[in-house]
Amino acid sequence: FTENVDMLIYTYLSYLNWISTVHQFSMMADLALLEDAYYAPLRRERVFQDRRDLLNTSDEWLMSRFRLPRHLLLELCNNLEPYLQRETRRSRALPVPVQVLSTLGFLATGTFQRETADRSGISQPTMSCMLSSMLAAIRTLIPHYIQFPYDNAQQTMIKRGFYEIAGIPNVIGAIDCTHVRLKPPSVNDYAYINRKNYHSVNVQIICDARLCLLNVVARWPGGTHDAFIFEHSSVRRRLQEGALRGHGYLLGDRGYPLLDFLITPVPNPVTHQERNFNHAHARTRATVERCVGLLKGRWLCLAHAGGTLLYSPEKVCNIILACAVLHNMAEINRVPFDALAPDPEVPVEQWAAPPALGAVQLRRDLVGFKGKLK
Repeated sequence: FTENVDMLIYTYLSYLNWISTVHQFSMMADLALLEDAYYAPLRRERVFQDRRDLLNTSDEWLMSRFRLPRHLLLELCNNLEPYLQRETRRSRALPVPVQVLSTLGFLATGTFQRETADRSGISQPTMSCMLSSMLAAIRTLIPHYIQFPYDNAQQTMIKRGFYEIAGIPNVIGAIDCTHVRLKPPSVNDYAYINRKNYHSVNVQIICDARLCLLNVVARWPGGTHDAFIFEHSSVRRRLQEGALRGHGYLLGDRGYPLLDFLITPVPNPVTHQERNFNHAHARTRATVERCVGLLKGRWLCLAHAGGTLLYSPEKVCNIILACAVLHNMAEINRVPFDALAPDPEVPVEQWAAPPALGAVQLRRDLVGFKGKLK
């Protein structure tokens, strides 16, 4: 009888243990189902947006959105392709034309990245990651598209173009600075406040009579004086070292010092010849103002109409240089564009440094130049 009782107790305990195990597994299964239901949205199937082949549209439509016709867009894609192709384990790598058109659409409109990304069929985070690599790739084209004329062959054509404007000889470039708005930087934001009391980058521009850029310096805060930027530029250093193989000089406004290679207007003109020279000087130097207006009109991200660039100063400078390359690409290929009204100029104080003696005599010779000033 005792053995039978012990057997019954053992059997009953085994049954209870089995019931507990089954219940435990049931609870674990329920928890697994709940977990799958909770994380299911995070493991949903990837959905790719439809990316339109924008290059198959008309030249008029492409120029209105991207500022360049189809053949130049294709040329740009071919030039940048080695810098933009990346190894990826996914089967849907971002095509080079999509990267190029998305970036140019952003630069041309100055709109938010999300709007440009939606038009290209990509996400805003993808657009943000792509923009930096695109700007770096475009900057590699600077030596090909932006060159200062240090040899006689280049200078001859540029001098002829400037002479035809108002009769001033030997001009190899017109120089000025313009401001590009940006958000207040997190470091040294006071240095970026210009004389108009907004944050900006002060960009030095030198152009020729055809409105092509010969030199662009984009690295100085908006509070930096124009003459200080020129004084610390590579062009100033090379001109001072005698890099010009022929005789030539730049034209600048009263914000620059009078130098052997930089001619400014006559202060307080008295004679008819001095007033005539200042008038011819202003007409000739106005090319750089038109060039800045065309640059900002074509790439609205740089203009006041395009708003404020919401990036760090380093990235803003990269955007400016990329726009400069694209501007010259359009101008060299005679791409038409109607420039908008230029941004209001930031006033510049007259440079107080005494003029060079040789430069004073050079300006006197130009004032008394026998040639006819138009």
